[in-house]
This record gives sequence, structure tokens and C-alpha cells, in this order.
Amino acid sequence: VQLVESGGGLVQTGGSLTLSCETSGFDFDDYAIGWFRQAPGKEREGISCISNKDGSTYYADSVKGRFTISSDNAKFTTYLQMNSLQPDDTGVYYCAAERLVFGSSYLSYSFHRPQVFALWGQGTQVTVSS
Repeated sequence: VQLVESGGGLVQTGGSLTLSCETSGFDFDDYAIGWFRQAPGKEREGISCISNKDGSTYYADSVKGRFTISSDNAKFTTYLQMNSLQPDDTGVYYCAAERLVFGSSYLSYSFHRPQVFALWGQGTQVTVSS
């Protein structure tokens, strides 16, 4: 089982980045993929999630309207398109996966919780300069 993030880097305020989470070793269609970020000295924050079963998406208020999550089920890859980046978006970005056993409706109130997700990638650094 593997989740590998890529696409991070240094960008100026107002810029854009697209992160990728390439997965292998599990049935992608039966999982939810979440994106989390962690700034230095802060707790890991859940920012977005997608159910690969039904395509439902969820966003934290801090990124709603600026970030878009999507999955290409044929490529077993989930993306996070990030626009209008701000210095507060700086951090290590992680993708995580959780098997959807009883549907995905519980994600609407729990997608931001790291303990919901069992599988994790190693993270990719995003730095937004002011």
C-alpha cells in the first residue's frame, strides 16, 4: 500500500499549485482520499476530502472556493488544485485514505479528523511567500 504526494513547491502569494496523490495497493474506488496540511508548531488540519465511490467532496472553510479536489479513478490518483494561495497555506501537505465500508455520509462531519484515515503518504512541502 502506497500513497505518494507530489507537486509541492515555492509559490508567491496569489499563485497556484496542483498536488497529486498517487496510490497503489488498495481498491481506489472503495476509498475516500483526504488532504491534510500541517504548519510548523500547529496540529494537522484536514482541508478536503473526496469519496471515490460517489464523488462527494468536502472542504474546510479555510480553503472553500480556492481549492478543488478531484480523482482520476483510472489512474488511482487524487489531485488538489490550489488557487489564490496565501502565506497561511504554507505547510506540509499529506494525502490519506480510508476505506468506505458503510457509505460516505459520515465524511461530512469527520473528514477533517486525521484519526478517521488509516493510510498516509509522506507529505510534500508547500511554501507561499509574501
